[in-house]
Amino acid sequence: MELNNLKYKPGSRGQKRKIYGRGFGSGSKRGFKGNKGQGQRSTVNVRIGFEGGQTPLYRHVRKIGFNNFNFKADYNVVSLGQIETLGSEKVNAAVLKKARLIRDAKLPIKVIGTDDVKLSKKYELEISKITKGAAAIVEKAGGTIKLI
Repeated sequence: MELNNLKYKPGSRGQKRKIYGRGFGSGSKRGFKGNKGQGQRSTVNVRIGFEGGQTPLYRHVRKIGFNNFNFKADYNVVSLGQIETLGSEKVNAAVLKKARLIRDAKLPIKVIGTDDVKLSKKYELEISKITKGAAAIVEKAGGTIKLI
């Protein structure tokens, strides 16, 4: 081993971080922020897309294209638990509207249900749609489903 072979252990000497914006020695006259203006100041607060007062691109571009808003399927959703608390064996739009379980009698009615619901009566449902699970529960209890 000789003096010209001596080396520091790897990782023993950390890299010095260059501090910018402190004179010519740091590498830039203006601290790499450009020449004058809002972006060079210490409290820069410019939102994304801001173009200095000029109407930004996202407001220039027309909002065109297709969306499905006008054609969406809207339903009155009723659960089997709510039907169980009704007390009526015949369930249709008029009965549900009277019980305030649906908001609009003109909209189609969809019945949903889960496995934990047990029906005590045979229900006669006049509805537009029903889930497979709810249909199985109603038929298991001996009820009938009439799709309208």
